[in-house]
Amino acid sequence: VELTTSEALNETPRHPYTEALLSAVLEPDPRLKKKRVVPKGEVGDFLNLPSGCAFNPRCNYAKEICTRQKPPLENVARRGEADHFVACHFSKELSLIGSR
Repeated sequence: VELTTSEALNETPRHPYTEALLSAVLEPDPRLKKKRVVPKGEVGDFLNLPSGCAFNPRCNYAKEICTRQKPPLENVARRGEADHFVACHFSKELSLIGSR
């Protein structure tokens, strides 16, 4: 759902599932705290994916379009950035939390 450099992925994730995965990475310094992003609901059945975006049942940002239409993989890189491909209807609008 997201394809870019490892630096861009860690610093500026553009897909909600990437944000959730990065928030689950343990912080090596126990004095530092970071916000945990927990997807809602239960893990779905990957043999019976929902219509639209496969992540819509657990996505904290999902809207009606997510249940109807599968998002295309598109380049959302900003000027001067490396290519950053994401499959999310709202990747250009969201400000997600990275790991740094």
